[in-house]
Amino acid sequence: MKGSSLGVMAWRNLWRRRRRTLITISSIAFGSFLAVLFTSFQDRNFADMIDLAARMIGGHVTLQHPEYQDKPTLSRSVVDTDRLASLSMEDQEVERVVTRIMGFAMLSTASANYGGGFIAYDPDVEDENTLSFLEGLEEGELFESSRDRGIILGKKLAKNLGAEMGKKVVYTLTDKNGEIVSGLARVSGIVRTGAPSLDAALCILPIDSIRDVLGYAPDEALQVAVFIDDQRKSGEVARRLQARVGPDVAALTWDQIQPDLAGFIAMKVGGAIFMEVLIAIIVAAGIFNTLFVSVMERLREFGIMMAIGFSPGSLFRLVMLESLWLALVGLVAAAALTVGPYLYLSTKGIDMTAMIGGEGAEMEVAGVAVSTVMRAGIFPEHAIMIAVAVFVATMLSGLYPAWRAGRVAPVETIKIV
Repeated sequence: MKGSSLGVMAWRNLWRRRRRTLITISSIAFGSFLAVLFTSFQDRNFADMIDLAARMIGGHVTLQHPEYQDKPTLSRSVVDTDRLASLSMEDQEVERVVTRIMGFAMLSTASANYGGGFIAYDPDVEDENTLSFLEGLEEGELFESSRDRGIILGKKLAKNLGAEMGKKVVYTLTDKNGEIVSGLARVSGIVRTGAPSLDAALCILPIDSIRDVLGYAPDEALQVAVFIDDQRKSGEVARRLQARVGPDVAALTWDQIQPDLAGFIAMKVGGAIFMEVLIAIIVAAGIFNTLFVSVMERLREFGIMMAIGFSPGSLFRLVMLESLWLALVGLVAAAALTVGPYLYLSTKGIDMTAMIGGEGAEMEVAGVAVSTVMRAGIFPEHAIMIAVAVFVATMLSGLYPAWRAGRVAPVETIKIV
């Protein structure tokens, strides 16, 4: 029999048990919907976390001293940062490059002393798109130049120090030669990052003022932060940059710079994959049950078809075509079921504020603030992978029932009442 005729027959066979077919299609659609939902939340929120972490510390790729990662001291700096920035910008994936200095300092006012971490940036080059802390400015103003005499404090740190706007703050740190040095600044701004641990320990300084205190050269910094559009390409970019900058500079990806965050994301991704595999097994078992029961109910019919000239291969193809129709209709139903909720969740999201403590509640993971609104946003290749996985699972579920249909014995099965 021609393939087109078998296809028509397979389509009609599906709807001979309309309720069972609808239940199977519903299970395919709902299973696909759950897989897309899990994956889209994972893709969007983890990508946002990675981008935010890159804007907080060292970019998606960081160029720094080869020994700094193991022994982070201000003596392990990189020089000729302008050249490194130029080399980085030659890569087609790189969008922006900035230089930074960061470390630990003791902050003192007339009323209190607290330790914290500082980050020094160039206000002429950076903005909130490369340094996320600038978005959280609640009081005061940002630096006017890289030699500004101000200091910006985390909200809780400012409260602990008793540092109001315009108040003097002395910061003490160890310079590149291991000597204890100090600088004086006035509070010019207060930021709220959304991460409680950062708000209690963060101060921001202008980069050239810190260079003067530390004894750094004008083209010397602790790191060169490289930003790209798609964080998934960080590894490729890092490998290319490493080949360009040479052995005296290490090109590290965001997950190497922030292993705690990378570990958290890997754990969550692993859990999501396990759930998706479990859903796939349950859906595949349902499809297998539908097709197998359908074949067993039609053994006499298959025997008659064999007796009038159908080959075992034709019966095998017939059942496989039924699987094909189930897969195609199921995917169409999945798309119809998913598109509405996905569009809503990608724009409005789910507000988790009430679940974590109400208005003003904050979330953080490995020192990175996490949005309390969960939004969906799946990578196109992941959507394709889900569709392919559903299709393959449906076709595989039909293999044994199709084989069983092609193995009927006409003489025995025709006797079945």
